[in-house]
Amino acid sequence: MAKEVAIHYGAMGEMDYFTVKGFTLAPGDPVIIRTKRGVEWGVVVARVKVKDVQAKGEILRKAESKDYDTLKEIQEVNEKEEFERCEKLIEKLNLPMKLIKAEHLFGGHKIIFFFFAESRVDFRALVKELAQHYKTRIEMRQIGVRDEARLLGEYGPCGRNLCCHTFLRALKPVSIKSAKNQKSTLDPAKISGCCGRLKCCLRFEEGTYKELKKHLPRRGKKVDTANGKGTVISYDVIAQTVNVRFPDKTEKTFSVKELKTE
Repeated sequence: MAKEVAIHYGAMGEMDYFTVKGFTLAPGDPVIIRTKRGVEWGVVVARVKVKDVQAKGEILRKAESKDYDTLKEIQEVNEKEEFERCEKLIEKLNLPMKLIKAEHLFGGHKIIFFFFAESRVDFRALVKELAQHYKTRIEMRQIGVRDEARLLGEYGPCGRNLCCHTFLRALKPVSIKSAKNQKSTLDPAKISGCCGRLKCCLRFEEGTYKELKKHLPRRGKKVDTANGKGTVISYDVIAQTVNVRFPDKTEKTFSVKELKTE
């Protein structure tokens, strides 16, 4: 059995490897862990075998019934009150920032406030008032629109939870070239995510599209079919089919395996 597990934790959906010592864990098990941020709630997502793994913290124990009660109070009471108080202070201090989320670490040793702002913000007065009230460490973290979508955890046009909220660890840039390679249209409404930026899936699916396109003839290519010779006018990368136009102006769709290219 693997001695390492991958654990999903934190508002930003962090996932790191932790070494298991003294007990057995399975995917789906909630655990209490200690990371560089403090004591946190996490969920095991997989047992893994990683060479030279560098543990990102310590697994303290499996979550117990009392831990569930603590987590519920944090999510339904603490974070809600902390968000509202911080929002009122931002308005009071007239700070040019939009509060996105308050994350109260499970151990209670830190509260992290995520906010969006067009430029740098001097929030020292805000931090001072929050620290005086809560008597704990306060961290203000400025984020972009993509991180905002990740924190809010909304649904994408595919009907599933956003990739950035579920499994993507790093939000790498997505180029318009990726969109051109995968889509027949560059309509912003169809290739943009909830954050307004190009969809992350355009990047991590790009390799698959490149591999599949290797088997397809380019547009304008002459091909032999069971119906005679024709010209490729379009294709479906995922279905691995091509649309062929014949000299008599008729068109028909073929599987790539049915074609012979000249």
